[in-house]
Amino acid sequence: MNRDVTASHLAGVSEREAEVLAALGEHLSNAQIASRMHISVRTVESHVSSLLRKFQVEDRRALADLAPADHLTQGELTGRPVAWTSFIGRERELASVQAALSESRLVSLVGPGGVGKTRLAAAVAERAAASFPYGGAFVDLVPVREGFVAQAVAAVVGVTEHPQQPLDEVVIQELGRGRMLLVLDNCEHLLDATAAFTERLLTACPELTVLTTSRERLGAPGERTIRVPPLSLVSEDTGGPLGSEAEALFLDRATAADPDFADEFSQVGRLCMRLDGMPLAIELAAARSATLGVDGLLAGLSDHLQLLAGGRGSDRRHRSLRHVIDWSHDLLDDGERALFRRLGVFSGGFDLDGGVAVTPDGERGQVADLIGRLADKSLLVHRRDGGQSRWRLLETVRAYALAKLDEAGEESATRARHLAWACATAERLERSIEEGRPWRDEFDAVADDLRAALTTAPAGPGPQDAHRLGRALGHLSYARGFMVEGQAHYETTATRAPHPGQAAADLRLAADVALANMRADEAFDLLVAAAERAAAAGDDSARAIALAFAVVVADRAPADFPEEIPHQRLCELLAIATGIAPAGDPVVEAYLTAAAAWNIEPDKTIPDAAQSAAALNAARAIDDPALISGALDAVTASLAVSGQMRAAYELTAERVRLLDRLPRHDPRAGFEVTDIFHMANEYALMAGDIPAALANARQVQFEAVMLGQPHNSASQLVLPLVLRGAFDEAVEHAGSMWRAWQRAGQPAARWMAPSVYATALAHGLRGQAAERQTWRDNALLVIGGPDPGRHRNLHTFALFADARIELHLGRLDRAFGHVRDVITPDARWQDTVHWYYDAYAWAIAAEVAVAAGAPDAAARLAAAEPAGAENLWAAACLDRARGRLGDREALERSVAGWERIDARFERAVTLLLLDDRAAEGRVELAALGCPLP
Repeated sequence: MNRDVTASHLAGVSEREAEVLAALGEHLSNAQIASRMHISVRTVESHVSSLLRKFQVEDRRALADLAPADHLTQGELTGRPVAWTSFIGRERELASVQAALSESRLVSLVGPGGVGKTRLAAAVAERAAASFPYGGAFVDLVPVREGFVAQAVAAVVGVTEHPQQPLDEVVIQELGRGRMLLVLDNCEHLLDATAAFTERLLTACPELTVLTTSRERLGAPGERTIRVPPLSLVSEDTGGPLGSEAEALFLDRATAADPDFADEFSQVGRLCMRLDGMPLAIELAAARSATLGVDGLLAGLSDHLQLLAGGRGSDRRHRSLRHVIDWSHDLLDDGERALFRRLGVFSGGFDLDGGVAVTPDGERGQVADLIGRLADKSLLVHRRDGGQSRWRLLETVRAYALAKLDEAGEESATRARHLAWACATAERLERSIEEGRPWRDEFDAVADDLRAALTTAPAGPGPQDAHRLGRALGHLSYARGFMVEGQAHYETTATRAPHPGQAAADLRLAADVALANMRADEAFDLLVAAAERAAAAGDDSARAIALAFAVVVADRAPADFPEEIPHQRLCELLAIATGIAPAGDPVVEAYLTAAAAWNIEPDKTIPDAAQSAAALNAARAIDDPALISGALDAVTASLAVSGQMRAAYELTAERVRLLDRLPRHDPRAGFEVTDIFHMANEYALMAGDIPAALANARQVQFEAVMLGQPHNSASQLVLPLVLRGAFDEAVEHAGSMWRAWQRAGQPAARWMAPSVYATALAHGLRGQAAERQTWRDNALLVIGGPDPGRHRNLHTFALFADARIELHLGRLDRAFGHVRDVITPDARWQDTVHWYYDAYAWAIAAEVAVAAGAPDAAARLAAAEPAGAENLWAAACLDRARGRLGDREALERSVAGWERIDARFERAVTLLLLDDRAAEGRVELAALGCPLP
């Protein structure tokens, strides 16, 4: 939907409704919106209803499309630095770079530090905006460390990593939307990483153009390199120094510093020549012009520049810049010099609090004055972020400041203060998350410095600040959507823990992130490692909890393991946990009871009913929403396997209500949130409630934790759409599901197999044999083998689907062959272990027996009756089977049943069995693209 619609409606939207609309655009749930805005969920629901009426749209998805985007806005270059001073000259370079961008998709501006590459790139980006209708991003890589290029780009474009979708993929999706420009500024310290990242972007995004700045070329294929020279020292009009670009820059900056500045043009030209036309050197000199004048500047520079006599080319120019910075530094007083060198520890920017933090016994007013004086002398660059002042040192100046810090012998102490500042900042941001206050923008502004402070801290067990920072940074990264980074921080932080008990807690958090990221195998290993550290700490409670949870993970999520953990090993781990558990600890008891419930049977995902009920009682006793959710999953699973599908479906509603109590920023909640949505869909399908399953699946598309799992979220749409008869839409989402799974590296995802096979069902019902076979093969690829029986849910669904196709195509012998053994005349529903799609298989087996004229068809039909009591689809199917035996009222009940669940294909097929409505059925089948049976 076109976001331009938003502007035409905003006049009728209240300020509070506008906030809700923006939050919907971030795909927040009502509970999350309520928490952020400090209002009730009911009030949020009222605002959403009002917005639906005002915008005249049907659902939250449409409102999300209308919400103002916080990621790349069409036509804008997000992150482009705002210039506080005028851009002087460079017309020739501007034209050259613009021409290069029209011919090449990768252009690099190369030159020494201080030559003006960043300003030129920003000016080019502004002028070239019309050529990039989808906008783009300007990313400053100065503060970025090795391994964080993707995070830097993602932060600027406003996207985050999600489970089983690497951050690179999310960035590619955003930058691949159309003709866009990406500027990567200051790449020289990340050449290999930037080159590899850029090459991947350009390969995956055919309409993307990349402009980089660096002291040397990237060396990537297809790179067009443009050398950026100093400003011209000769006027194109006069042929001499008067009116040159260098002179114009000096005069502009000198006049800004002193509106009454006046000096001999010849002297200015001479000064600029002494500075080799280097923009940064000219800016630094001009900042002193108000107090020294040009004569004073020339005299002051002489001592520094005479060492360069006889030098030539760029090396001489680079050395001249160093000496200009040297000279500028010499003119500072002691207080200015001290603060200047200490500020060098900030790799990104800093605010006043940061400046005070790295100053020993710093008085706020005094530091503010010193910062202002350094900015006046152009040694600091000032900018405003959201109304707050921030400063930074240019790359070349910062390198000089760090050298001076080392010379003064203050580096260790200053970095310790920087680490303490980073720790306090990260923990304050954590509190903001927990209290529902804004935090993301500030985190993005300081993230590189937080990472740098952690990286430069001593490795191994050491300062408490480093450990606290690592744990906070793990939480912030997870909450920001950088899940792999969050897990890595927790794992690394465990190695810094001063005590093994703290390391155990860190590894548990890493396991929670891995589980939320659908890496259950990694979570299992991390939990076992956490138990080992807890044992070293003598903490039997933590050790028992870690081992018990490892058992739960292996039993609840076996489809996410490349190879399932043997039942015997899980029994051994649970025995150890039970043996060491302290008596009377209700939290430990809750974990142990959950593990016992899931692990009682060798077959995974089959919990024990009595133990599951006990686990739920234990979880409720400590009121832990994550444990309650897990226990409810066990109870509903035990109901489902015993054939009580309606009861399982109804109990799932209680689990869905827990979503409001599961904070999306908490790693412990991540897996439960994802699983609640997944299982709510599965149980709706198990009960045959197709509309509810489809509504849930559509909601899932905009749940933040699911956005980065496109193969997961798309898979939840496919199966209910096929059962509904919406074959075109189902096939479209199936294609998205399959491509997303392949992009994610084809991770273990056996739970996806029924949706893949459902696509074969859609094609089969349309008589498309080749497409049907392709998707059958795809389903076997997902489960990792040629035998559908390796996956119980797929096996049952495949029998149902194949029989349903053959029945429609009139091949009754084949149909009966598929389901002959699904149900027998003496089968007892209550004595069978059931899976999600058993009711469908039992019902179609009974109908096929009737249609094929099986002698025991009536007995099979009677045996299938309980399936109809548990599943709405099965009930309508069994009524149709009775209708095939001549019961018209049963056929009419069947039609009504299909209408109730909006099963359009099945309704049309049933109408064919009613002579007076057969014509209507034929029309509907034709509209669905299906042949007549």
